[in-house]
Amino acid sequence: MPTVSPRRWWALTVLATAQFMVIMDTSIIGVALPEMQKDLGFSQGELQWVFNAYVIAFGGLLLLGGRLSDLLGARRVFTAGWTVLIGGSIVAAAAQTAWVEVVGRAVQGVGGALIAPAAMTLLMTLFAHDPKELGRAMALYGAAAPAGGTAGVFLGGVFTEWLNWPWVFIIYIPIGVATLAATKLLPAVAPRCGAVDVLGAAAVTAGLAFAVFAVVRAPEIGWGATQSVLQLAGAAILLALFFVLQKTVRQPLMPLGIWRVPRLGSANLAMALLGAAWIPMWYFLNLYLQQVLGYGSFASGGALLPMTLLLMVFMTAITARLLARLGAKVLIGGGLLVLAVGLLWLSAVEPSGSFVIDVLPASLVAALGMSLAYIPAMMAAMSGAPAEQAGLASGIVNTTYQIGSALGLAALTALATSQGAGRLGDLPALTDGFSAAFTAAAAIAAAGGLLTLLVMRTEKAATTPDADQDSQHSTDEKAEV
Repeated sequence: MPTVSPRRWWALTVLATAQFMVIMDTSIIGVALPEMQKDLGFSQGELQWVFNAYVIAFGGLLLLGGRLSDLLGARRVFTAGWTVLIGGSIVAAAAQTAWVEVVGRAVQGVGGALIAPAAMTLLMTLFAHDPKELGRAMALYGAAAPAGGTAGVFLGGVFTEWLNWPWVFIIYIPIGVATLAATKLLPAVAPRCGAVDVLGAAAVTAGLAFAVFAVVRAPEIGWGATQSVLQLAGAAILLALFFVLQKTVRQPLMPLGIWRVPRLGSANLAMALLGAAWIPMWYFLNLYLQQVLGYGSFASGGALLPMTLLLMVFMTAITARLLARLGAKVLIGGGLLVLAVGLLWLSAVEPSGSFVIDVLPASLVAALGMSLAYIPAMMAAMSGAPAEQAGLASGIVNTTYQIGSALGLAALTALATSQGAGRLGDLPALTDGFSAAFTAAAAIAAAGGLLTLLVMRTEKAATTPDADQDSQHSTDEKAEV
């Protein structure tokens, strides 16, 4: 029997805070970008790298972070990640030039890539003794992710409007120091013997970086441009090299046998498509509120709070119970389809629309779909992995979500721009562009829901003769999907 920590719920608070802050780091800078552009001299094309430098470092290094967590001990890697994140935040806040700002953001991404898989490993260590507690803990931890994304938009507006843009990075310094002080609440996970596949880590990180870079740049320079073709080809070659290395090196970064874990593949596919639909939704919804409805940065952030509240209520109070009753396949597939309905509803936005009619009900439906799908998909990807590969499984599922988010946002931004979203001040054209993005995001979510229902394995029925044990065993299986 695993040791049960009496401080596990306090430790969960530390882990959920880390999840909240890591995800918030991808969204908090959004409304601050115009001020940063003015002060640091970014060109219009370069400005996107304030966001993408973080996402590429974060998504590209998550597998390495998961492997280090398994080898060195999750608490040690979690602590190192926060130290790196604080350092990156100091650089980003103090930057006086564009390139220093991008470097600071990349360093923040490295810190996040260490924190996220280590936090998930620690959570599984703390609550693996009881599937019901694990479900509740995952609900609280999972609710911190979308809450962090939405809170980032809101707090970015607060800091930009009433202070100045460096505060979107300064906020990480005191919270990071407090988190480091609280790491004594976390269990000390023993390190394991093994080596780090440095060449594999370099190949997958560079391959993912090339892929995201190519998709982000292609709308500007053209998909058929030589530079775009070479970047996409380079990404494919590097990722192919990564998989070859994983089959040939003695201690690979991602042993390919992990994909035999039940539901790992289908859960990661669902997470990638969930990120590709959800992140563009709140990105374009924020733009619609500000550029079409005329909301200020603070008011726009406030308008997204109802979604956050619904997400937190459902994830913490309802999703875990539904997971025990219905299983992951139904919730993931159904949640993605509900998200698709909300996005399709949002695609009907009007240039003369209103928040109450055009945004609020549709955004709540979309948030309901997210709240049903996210936790079950995360648990489905994690729970079948052996303890020594928990960090790796966490790194994989976080990578698919982040890379899905980045690629989805880049692709839908290109689509929205082609449909008129680049014509600032032309409200009908802007609305047409945003509507096209919402429609495409709905298609992505619907595809994810249908694929999940078609390919994900159904939970096995319990076979224990005792009725009470049957009920508990069935609950355990559904919690461990």
